[in-house]
Amino acid sequence: MIIKMKKYVFLVYHKQYTNFLEKLRDVGVLHVAEKPEGIPENNQLRDKMQLSAKIKKTLTEATSLLLPNTTPHETTSYNGAELLKEWDTLQADKNRLQQNIAVTQKEAERMKVWENFNSERLAQLTHNGYVLQFFKCSERKFQPEWETKFNAFQINISGPNLYFVTINHNQITIDAEAVTLNEHNSEQLQLDVEAQNLLLVAHQAKMEAWALINISNLKHFAMKIETNIDFQKVELCTTPEADEKVMLLEGYCPQEAEAKLNAMLETEHIYYEISNPKIDEDVPIKLKNNFFAKLFEPITELYSLPNYSEIDPTACFAPFFMLFFGLCLGDGGYGLLILIAATIVKFKFPKFKNLATLGQFLGGSTMLVGLLTGVFFGIMLETVTWPWLANVKSYFITSNNYAAKLGGYDPMMVVAIAVGILQILFAMGFNVVKITIQHGFKYAASTCAWLVGLIDGIILLIPMLGTKFPLPVMYVLYGIAAICALVILFYNSPDKNPIINLGSGLWGTYNMVSGLLGDVLSYIRLFALGLAGGILGNVFNMLATSLTADMSPFVRWLPMLLILLIGHSLNFLLCIISSIVHPLRLTFVEFYKNAGFEGGGKAYRPFKTKI
Repeated sequence: MIIKMKKYVFLVYHKQYTNFLEKLRDVGVLHVAEKPEGIPENNQLRDKMQLSAKIKKTLTEATSLLLPNTTPHETTSYNGAELLKEWDTLQADKNRLQQNIAVTQKEAERMKVWENFNSERLAQLTHNGYVLQFFKCSERKFQPEWETKFNAFQINISGPNLYFVTINHNQITIDAEAVTLNEHNSEQLQLDVEAQNLLLVAHQAKMEAWALINISNLKHFAMKIETNIDFQKVELCTTPEADEKVMLLEGYCPQEAEAKLNAMLETEHIYYEISNPKIDEDVPIKLKNNFFAKLFEPITELYSLPNYSEIDPTACFAPFFMLFFGLCLGDGGYGLLILIAATIVKFKFPKFKNLATLGQFLGGSTMLVGLLTGVFFGIMLETVTWPWLANVKSYFITSNNYAAKLGGYDPMMVVAIAVGILQILFAMGFNVVKITIQHGFKYAASTCAWLVGLIDGIILLIPMLGTKFPLPVMYVLYGIAAICALVILFYNSPDKNPIINLGSGLWGTYNMVSGLLGDVLSYIRLFALGLAGGILGNVFNMLATSLTADMSPFVRWLPMLLILLIGHSLNFLLCIISSIVHPLRLTFVEFYKNAGFEGGGKAYRPFKTKI
C-alpha cells in the first residue's frame, strides 16, 4: 500500500532559517518539494556533487582491495581532502609501476632476438674506435656479400626478419632498417621486470593496509558530503518572500510521522500549514507492505513506482510472479539448488537477507511445480522404473495422465492459459477499483462491464464441457451479457453523447478483443519455457549415459559427471534468465496494461542527517 502523505508549507524568518533546517534535518521525516523549474544551477552544489562522486569512486576502488573476512578499522579523526590526495598518490604510483613493467616487458621481448650480449664488451669495442650498427631486414633481402663488404654478422632469425650487426671503423649505409639496442640485454631486462613486480606487490600491500585503516573514514566523509549536498539542495528549493525576509518551503510528511514533525515545529514556534495533497501534485511515494509483498518491492521499483493517486500493485502481482517463475523454471532439482543457495546467503550475508528470502520463495515455487509435473534435474519421474514411485506416477500433471481428459491438450499448457486468464481478470478488477477511487464508479463502469462480461462469457462456455445449466440460469447469464454490452457500447465515456460513445465503444471493443487474445497467448510461454528446460535437461542426462555406455564402470563416472555438470549448469543459467525475464514481461506488459497502471511516482526521500 501507499502511505498517506500530508503537505506542509512553512514560512520562516530568514535569520531563523538555517537553524530551522538543521532542526528539520534532525527530525528526518520531511520530503522537501522541489520547485516546478527544478533545482537551480549552483557552482558550490556542483563542486560538492563532483567531490561526492570522487569519494564514491575511491571507496569502490579501496573496498575491492579488502581481503575476505576483514573488518575495516573504526572511524578516527581524519582530513577528508588529505585522504583523497593520499589515495590519488597511491594510485598514481601503482599506475606508474604497472606502466614501467609493461614498457620493460615489451623491451625485453624486443631485445630477445639479440641474445644475451655483454654491454661492457660492446662499450669497449666502441671505445677502441669501432662503429657497431644493428639492422634488421627480411631474410631473403639479406645479401651474403654484406658479410665481407660491411663486416656483417648474423645474430638471429625471427619470423620473416633477419637480425645482424656490422662492425667497421666508419658508419656505413646499407639497405636495411636500423635498430637501436637497449643498454641491457633481454635477460637483464627480465630481471628488472621481476624486481618491479616485487615492488608492485609491496605497493599493493601498502594500498591494502591503507584501505583497511581509512575505508571507515572515507564512508564517514562521503555521508558528511551527502548531508551537505542535501542541505544545500533544500536551501535552493526555498522561495524567498517579502523582500527575502521570509523563507517559504514546501514538503511532504508521512501521515504516521506528522506528530513528530509537529512537535518540533511547535517547540520552535514555526508558522506552518498542513493540507491533503491534490491528485495532480507530485507527491513522493512510500510503500508499506506485509512481509511477503515487501520482498517484491524491488520489482515494482524496477519499472516505476505508482503515482500517489494509484494503488500499490506489489501485493497483487507478487503471488503471480512467484508462480510464473516456478512454471518457467519447472525443474524441482533446480528449485532445490536455488532454495539451498538462498538459505546459505541469507545466513552468511545478512546484508542480502531480503533478496535471499525472495530466492527461497522462488526456489520453493519451482520445487512445487517440479514435484507436480515430475521433473527433477531433467529426469522425467513418470518414465523411470523406481518401485517407490509406482504409486504416485498417476498423479503427475503430464500429458499421459491428463491430456485425454483435456481434449488432447497438454495439462501444463491449459494451466498456463488458465493462470493467464485469471491474472488478466484480476488486473481488470484492480483497474476498476483504481478508477473508482480516482474519479468515481461511473468512469469505471465500462471496465467493470468488460470484467463482468468476460466472467459471464467464461461461465456460458461451461455447457460446452458437458455440464448443463437450468434454462432460467441461462437467461440470467444472457441478460448480464446484454447489460454489459450496452454499458460498453453506450456508456464508455459518461460525459459524452451515447451516439459518440457507440463509435468509440465499437473501436474499443475491437482493441479489447484483439488485445486480450494476444495477452492470453503470451502466457503459453510459461508452459513452453518450462517444457524446453525439462527437455534440455533430459537430453544432457541421455548424453551422459549414451556417450559413456562402452566405458569401464571404474572410468565411466568421471566423463558422466563432467557432462552432467557442464550440461546442467548451462541449462540452469538459461532457465534462470528466462524465468526472470518472462515473468517480468508478463507483469510489466500484460498485468500493468490491464490494470491501467500509470506509474511515474517519485520515491520518498526524507531530508535527514546521514552521519
